[in-house]
Amino acid sequence: MPVSPYIRRLRAAIGQDLILLPAVAVLPRDEHGRILLVRQSDTKQWATIGGSIEIDEDPATTAVREAQEEAGVEVELTRLVTALGGPQFRLTYPNGDRTSYVSLVYEARVVSGEPEPDNDETIDVGWFGLEELSDIDLGDFARSMFSALGLLDPATSSPRPT
Repeated sequence: MPVSPYIRRLRAAIGQDLILLPAVAVLPRDEHGRILLVRQSDTKQWATIGGSIEIDEDPATTAVREAQEEAGVEVELTRLVTALGGPQFRLTYPNGDRTSYVSLVYEARVVSGEPEPDNDETIDVGWFGLEELSDIDLGDFARSMFSALGLLDPATSSPRPT
């Protein structure tokens, strides 16, 4: 679902002005520690699975829903990692809409399904090791998230030494 009816109504009222939205990010990991990412159809960049929390929707339910919608997999959430927000989590979409996100970040594991893009919001899916994150075309939001989580060095966008 590209834009929820709620956000569509907000945008009709306020246009492209900056709005604050609660959201989730899901980091499914495999047995090798790789993270499942999706390539977004609008920017063609790699991103974490995730999206806005709907009105009255539990964040964990949002996380499971977004994994199914964007990557075609059912996930089990294994832990709530953190909550992230601030100016580095602002996005301006290709259509000019501006959003500031506060995201709850969950780790997860895939319990069923083979990862595949929805060919609407996502055009590709892939498993990436932490050492590969600096070599792929990550969107700014994902890059900021991985930096905040200590998985990328914010100064160089290189993997942090382990």
